[in-house]
Amino acid sequence: MRKPFASLFLTSLLLVFTSLASAQSFSTLEERMTAAQFKQAGLDKLSAEELATLNGWLQSHVGSQTLACPTLPAVTPASDGSAPMDSGDRREIVSQLMGDFKGWTGKTTFHLENGQVWQQVGEDKWTGARMANPTIYISPAFMGSWLLKVEGYNASTRVKRIR
Repeated sequence: MRKPFASLFLTSLLLVFTSLASAQSFSTLEERMTAAQFKQAGLDKLSAEELATLNGWLQSHVGSQTLACPTLPAVTPASDGSAPMDSGDRREIVSQLMGDFKGWTGKTTFHLENGQVWQQVGEDKWTGARMANPTIYISPAFMGSWLLKVEGYNASTRVKRIR
């Protein structure tokens, strides 16, 4: 009974490594989806081997094309000329929040000087600061998520770009 599983596992790994070697521009499901989308689709329940097989299949059938389905949104250009939303561009963003800042309280929306709008993903709360137009840093985090930090403070919250 173990030989068929081992054979399937080795075949899956070979498929994934071959696919990755032939097309380095392919991005995996983990890179294309937010952590919430990944969990909502039930992909967090897959074993590493099952996920690798699925990514291998996608790479061979879709490649680096943008997938257009409810759980994998198509790339939409940002209106301010910056990197497109959901583009895979994972550089840190440094900007200023517009107006008075009092922290976050769950689902807080952040309007940035550069025209981008980000929204808090979780329900965490932090009210440790009161300031006008603070500098913020939005950095890439685990599983395609983003972390927002306010300059001078150690607190952070997960956010997603909505505009």
